[in-house]
Parts: sequence; structure tokens; C-alpha cells
Amino acid sequence: MGNERIGWAVELLSPEPCERILEIGCGHGVSVSQICDRLVGGRMVAIDRSAAMIEAAKRRNSGHLAAGRLELQLAEFACAELGSARFDKAFAMRVGVFARGDPARELARLARHLSPSGRLFLIHDEPSHGAADIAQVLGAAACRNGWTVEATLTRAVEGCDVACVIARPPV
Repeated sequence: MGNERIGWAVELLSPEPCERILEIGCGHGVSVSQICDRLVGGRMVAIDRSAAMIEAAKRRNSGHLAAGRLELQLAEFACAELGSARFDKAFAMRVGVFARGDPARELARLARHLSPSGRLFLIHDEPSHGAADIAQVLGAAACRNGWTVEATLTRAVEGCDVACVIARPPV
């Protein structure tokens, strides 16, 4: 299921060569590879709280790291070192806090690090829930925290329904 879901996510993000992109919960770095392959003057920061996942992402993306297109961080998003970085796009795939928790802290931090025209892509699937239900939860959390939902998309991938909510940060 992962590869088709990741391919759809990268298609939705449609990374431009010079964009700055943030991924929360990069896992093995599969999406990182696909995005960094498209970056020329752009840069990506990918964060994961699992040391095993960061190591796997490092092995998979050693060329992108060496070329300076990629920075990997072992951290919870709330504690990641972002300094004054601003991103054109940020995304999270299957990051539970956005679908099953209270993401107020994460959304506030994202709002500070997205450019004024930046977009957040929340991509999630739950085997026990339909994509429309998940999209409603993701969108409601964004709206409660002052974000504007621009689009809600769903797609069936490899036997599972996936939701994507695209949102703009508060002004």
C-alpha cells in the first residue's frame, strides 16, 4: 500500500525545482527520494522521531544528502531544529497526531515555518475508517486552529482509501 500512497502524495505536492519542502514523519525516506529527485535549487528537510527510520532514510538518500538538497533530523516535530527556515510546502503522511490527537501545537509551529503562500498537505489513511471520515477529521482540526482548507481529496490505493487535506496557514 505504501508505494502507491507515496506516489500519490508526491504527485499532489508536485514539487518545483527550487522549492523548500518539509516532511514530518519521513519514515524510510521513499517520498524524500522522489521529491529530492525533482529539486535543483530547492531543499528538503525531513524529520522522523525514529532513529531506525532516519538511518534507513540516510542510506536511501545518501546522494541527496551529499548534494546538499536534503537535511534529515532525528526529532519529534515539536523539537526539531528549524531556526528561521521557511518552507513552500510541508506534508505529513500517516502522522497520528493530525488524525487522532490535538495537533494545535504542531499546526502553530507549521504556521510559523510556512511561507505566506505556503501549503500544508495532510495525507492519512486508517484501515477501519473511510477516506471521507478521515478528511473530515483532518480538515476540522486545521479549521479549529485557524487554517483555511483549500482542498479535500480522496483516492483508493491498493485496497485502502486515503485522504488528503490541503490547507493554508492563518494570516
